Amino acid sequence: MIRTKEDFKQEFTRVANSMFERDPEQLDVNDKYAALARVMSYEAKERTEAEEARKGAAAKEEKKVYYFSMEFLIGKLMENYLINLEIRDIVEDGLKDFGTDLNDLLEVETDPGLGNGGLGRLAACFIDSMAALGIRGDGMGLRYKFGLFKQKIENGYQIELPDAWLDEGYIWETAKPYESVIVRFGGRVDRRYNKNGVMEYEHVDYSTIRAVPYDVPVVGFGGRTVNTLHLWDAQPVHDTIDMDAFNRGDYSDSMREKANIEALTSILYPDDTNGIGKRLRLRQEYFLVAAGMGMIINDYKSRYGKDQWDKLPDRVQIHINDTHPTMCIPELMRILMDEEGMEWDDAWVITKKTISFTNHTVLPEALEKWPIQQFQALLPRIYMIIDEINRRWQDHLPTNIDDYNVLSRETSALWDGQVKMANLSVIGCQSVNGVSALHSDILTKTVFSKFYELYPERFNNKTNGISHRRFLMQANPSLTSLINRTIGTDWHTDLDELKKLNGYLDDKKFLKEYAATKRENKLRLAEYIRKYMEIDVDPDSVFDVQVKRMHAYKRQLLNGFKILDLYNRLKENPDLPINNYTFIFAGKAAQGYAFAKEVIKFINSLADIVNSDPVVSKRIKVVFIENFRVSNAQLIYPAADISEQISTAGKEASGTGNMKFMMNGAVTLGTMDGANVEINQLVGDDNMGIFGYTAEETENFYTHGGYSARSCVDKDPRLQKMTQQLVNGFFDRCGQAFWGIHDALLNANDEYFVLGDFDSYVKAWEKMDKIYSDREKWNRISLANVANSSFFSSDRTIKEYAEDIWHVL
Repeated sequence: MIRTKEDFKQEFTRVANSMFERDPEQLDVNDKYAALARVMSYEAKERTEAEEARKGAAAKEEKKVYYFSMEFLIGKLMENYLINLEIRDIVEDGLKDFGTDLNDLLEVETDPGLGNGGLGRLAACFIDSMAALGIRGDGMGLRYKFGLFKQKIENGYQIELPDAWLDEGYIWETAKPYESVIVRFGGRVDRRYNKNGVMEYEHVDYSTIRAVPYDVPVVGFGGRTVNTLHLWDAQPVHDTIDMDAFNRGDYSDSMREKANIEALTSILYPDDTNGIGKRLRLRQEYFLVAAGMGMIINDYKSRYGKDQWDKLPDRVQIHINDTHPTMCIPELMRILMDEEGMEWDDAWVITKKTISFTNHTVLPEALEKWPIQQFQALLPRIYMIIDEINRRWQDHLPTNIDDYNVLSRETSALWDGQVKMANLSVIGCQSVNGVSALHSDILTKTVFSKFYELYPERFNNKTNGISHRRFLMQANPSLTSLINRTIGTDWHTDLDELKKLNGYLDDKKFLKEYAATKRENKLRLAEYIRKYMEIDVDPDSVFDVQVKRMHAYKRQLLNGFKILDLYNRLKENPDLPINNYTFIFAGKAAQGYAFAKEVIKFINSLADIVNSDPVVSKRIKVVFIENFRVSNAQLIYPAADISEQISTAGKEASGTGNMKFMMNGAVTLGTMDGANVEINQLVGDDNMGIFGYTAEETENFYTHGGYSARSCVDKDPRLQKMTQQLVNGFFDRCGQAFWGIHDALLNANDEYFVLGDFDSYVKAWEKMDKIYSDREKWNRISLANVANSSFFSSDRTIKEYAEDIWHVL
């Protein structure tokens, strides 16, 4: 094992000679990176084997968690491994002796295109924390060849390009073709009675796809536990070609079947605004489920034999991250009944005890539903099982109550010609959790209220968390160094230690050093913006940041209106008594989401107007950082002064960006939504900015009406001017009027209350601006956020899952 610089240099030299038959000094940067990756792989393997040897036979009986998610936004792994193996400084010093800068090697790595937003990054943080806590827990995901997409901004518009992150291969993955699983689609189900009079089901005339796992190690902090992220790739069962088509000269058509199969794992979240896209997404979801469940069952039988299914819930926990992997429920039933010969009742008890579910949204459009006709044709046996699950569920409902019809409708897994995946998840899982206190409360009062009336014990809250090792230790080395020097390093494994920083809130010397780390991070981000966006920004300005997936409820538009209003005011009075600002945005809009794309164009048009104005640009700048991903997020979070968390109250389940900003000392400006509520409980009103309608008020508007967008405009001259500017030629130089935004606000009555919250938002922002003018006070508030952020460690969240749901600690 590597314990000293000399250990590392010796191993690095050995690997370089083995791989390239050259000494390290003779390698180029790419070969050095490859050699270092090989060293890390050997080190992780050696430590894993040592830990397994220490545990001995007891390791076999440890319960194992399998975490299913359509996304795992893992980010670059090299530095993460170095930190978790606790050898980063050793390696950095050792490489210097070979004339190599570690940072140059880190730049070689590409962000894997395995996720998009908070759902995928949460999954990545969770598997990191499972390994850090010594929990046996593997991830199950898909190996997307081209990710979601690579975002380019051209003339202010989002352009989607393939994210070809696998072009040079992926050094951390290992293909395991011998662990492949065959996945079936289509066909029909034949039924017949066997000699014992028991109905048997045979799936016939189906098509098949081979699911091949590509395994990526998940190294826990301290290096004692190395789990695995299994990424499944779709491949033909047999390489095939249509010879007739080929001989006709239809070469592309001759390879159509192979191309259609490989398309299954080409793109994350294909555009599902059409029937073909919907079918592909459904195929992706079942492919993930069938492949993952096949691996789990094969491993279980190899460990314990074929006759210990009653102990499956004691040895295996399957957790589904939102509704995408909900088919784990009927798939496990299918395996237990059709392949292992169990009766329905026994299989159902085992399935319910084995699977648990996290809900991530209250948005109706995000609660997945599939047309029954499409579902049944693609997955006939799975549909039969869901139909029977639903029949038995309906049969058990109490019929002697006044609202039986409402209860039946709102809890049914099959209704109005659709398969309702969220309802199926609640019916088939032993635990259902939300991801913030507010979100979990809303779930039990609205989306799942009828389920909650029947089974309140099934519901619980697990507020999300983030990996502080990734988003503080790795992303913010200057602050990490200051904290280490001040309170020691115990916080690396116990984030509650950060609370000791509360003792330095009035320490002027410490506050000065703390402010210096923030400025260092702002300089770093400013250089990135200059290099990649070709915009010069002032690191001494206030960095006001909103980076997240583009969606109407997240209200990037509200932030844009604040900036447009500020522009209008600065045109009237260039000496407006405010601090200088850099407003930073980043985020991708789904390919088929026209409104979100128009908002991106609006923000970039605003940037063009502001940044080119010779007077206004001296006071404010606007930047849209393209292609938001983990690697540039790690530059953005530490540099932010203000964290914009301004979603419509009641719509954001939790948010995790708010936690990353808080942990790096940004001060939250937000609504009382998602985890903002818990941030407020931790730091108080004096250490963040709160504005806007509450979740209760917005729900009342949705339920009973009473909100008028036009009334909001009529009584506010600022809104009158800005809504006119959207369409009166103000943006002509940018090539587009914003009628879509205009009509969504005024003709569709502003679904997410941008206009209604505008005045309180601006007032809260202006209050924060005044506080920032007192830099010592601001630094104290910023430090208070860092010191009280430990609740948002994913280690804490995973401990709660492990103790309350999975029962593995």
